[in-house]
Amino acid sequence: MTEIKQWQDHQGQVLDSVNGFDVIDCTLCGFKHAIPLPTPDELEQIYRHEYYTAEKPLYLERAREDIDWWNLVYSDRYDSFESLLPMGHRRLLDIGSGPGFFLLHGQNRGWQVRGIEPSARAAAHARGLGLDVVEDFLDEASSQSLGRFDVVHLSEVLEHIPDPARLMKIARSLLIPDGLLCAVTPNDYNAFQHTLRTACGFPPWWVAPPHHLNYFDFDSLSMLFESTGLEVVSREATFPIDLFLLMGDNYVGNDQLGRACHEKRKTMEQSLAKAGLNSVKRNLYRCLANAGIGREACIIGRAIDS
Repeated sequence: MTEIKQWQDHQGQVLDSVNGFDVIDCTLCGFKHAIPLPTPDELEQIYRHEYYTAEKPLYLERAREDIDWWNLVYSDRYDSFESLLPMGHRRLLDIGSGPGFFLLHGQNRGWQVRGIEPSARAAAHARGLGLDVVEDFLDEASSQSLGRFDVVHLSEVLEHIPDPARLMKIARSLLIPDGLLCAVTPNDYNAFQHTLRTACGFPPWWVAPPHHLNYFDFDSLSMLFESTGLEVVSREATFPIDLFLLMGDNYVGNDQLGRACHEKRKTMEQSLAKAGLNSVKRNLYRCLANAGIGREACIIGRAIDS
């Protein structure tokens, strides 16, 4: 039986209930999200003080272990930016810049980069790499002193905040005319997850409030871009790691097996790059995006006149 719930102005069909939160397909927002939404004080406690210690305690260690693979991921992204921008337009802001590895990659290839990051631990790590990182949340006030950019980048940010539409508007305001905004989010409630749930008996393991509040797919994320005054110019998936679950490798709750599956994905992608066939991988991931498949959605939009 379909259950409809309303919280403040938000209303929609309940898809899941986890940790005292309901995930609804919100008719107001145009994407799926949890209710009730946490307060600003609750969010500040999570992301200033807890995220890299409680939620992702191994993030820095594993990012260093995976740095060669991450640099391949980052190179793809900067290649996309450079193909879409005029020569010489190389100024980038990373919102939620974490420990700074994405910024460092850009700086090493000649970009002028800046970050804004609420976690004291992550921001300090990035500054230790010689990067310009502001320790703060992005809001209307903090945005005033950041400057204007050719690219604004948000990777794994929009799923965490209670009002992603507001953040997108602030981010867009920091772009020069015809500048680019790139957002990466998990691609949730996708066809592989639906299959695992209905045919294989998996629970909705991807639903994780209060850390993940919003659940985008390629279409709902594209709609958010368009409503913010951004023309979508690129849609690309990341490797559909859920494939391992469909083939019998149940890594949910098994960190060791999950890590082994990730290593296989890395081997495939790095082997293609070593063979000079990185373009094959990218074409494959664009095709997957068109089918709505892939663990993450990476979308680039160009600012258009309002």
